[in-house]
Amino acid sequence: MKPGERAWSEYRLDKRFERVEADTELAALFEAEPGLELLARHFVFHDSGRPTQMSTSYVRWTDVAGTPVADPINEPWPGGTRAQTAGIGIAVKRIAESFTVGMPEPAEAEALSIGEGVPVLRLTRRHIAENGRVVEVAHPIVRRGDTTVVDFVIDLED
Repeated sequence: MKPGERAWSEYRLDKRFERVEADTELAALFEAEPGLELLARHFVFHDSGRPTQMSTSYVRWTDVAGTPVADPINEPWPGGTRAQTAGIGIAVKRIAESFTVGMPEPAEAEALSIGEGVPVLRLTRRHIAENGRVVEVAHPIVRRGDTTVVDFVIDLED
């Protein structure tokens, strides 16, 4: 293990799964009609006992019903969402993300054990299949602003 890296034993994932119907906002993110059946996967990630991130990830119920993706016992899933969708025959070809920063909502502050004055980074991530169909929406992913570093590498073609 390299300096600064952590062993998997230092991480914990709290998880809860439920079937829901897409409201207007989620339906727009899925480019679908309200009422679309989804599996909502709620997560709180802990590093060395400290909560660092919370998120809700939504996948289309028709894609995951009866598959290992719908069973919380399989989380965390090595390779994440792309590996999950590949395992059920869906190839993700594009990921779209948007970020905002703000003060935490009360539920966010509680889940992440954030004190007064600590902002959060909120991220919406969409996994999109080759045919343009949105197959997963993580909305929102919420990270503590006092411990989060966002790095990007953008390769440009000549």
